[in-house]
Amino acid sequence: MYKLAVVGDYDSIYGFAALGLAVCPADSPEAALKEIKSLAEQEVAVIYLTEALATALRDELNVYEEQLTPAIIPIPGISGNTGEGIARVKRSVERAVGSDIIFKEDR
Repeated sequence: MYKLAVVGDYDSIYGFAALGLAVCPADSPEAALKEIKSLAEQEVAVIYLTEALATALRDELNVYEEQLTPAIIPIPGISGNTGEGIARVKRSVERAVGSDIIFKEDR
């Protein structure tokens, strides 16, 4: 059975424990990267990561984009949405389909 985990500042992630996810508090990018590497070794399939940490670790997370697992999904933290999550989805769609299908129409 696949495992799910969430990494981020404690205030943003503690509620996920009620859903059965492994909760891994990390208050710095370095601590988050250490947790992600550990979770990847434990064959966790999906890691939710707060957007603030995902932004700080953008280059380090590129290693995982080409792998099947873990899928690293940015989520908004308690401080709000930074746009990193939608940007990663957009890049994934562009790679998969070969063009940008998510666009805003100016009216």
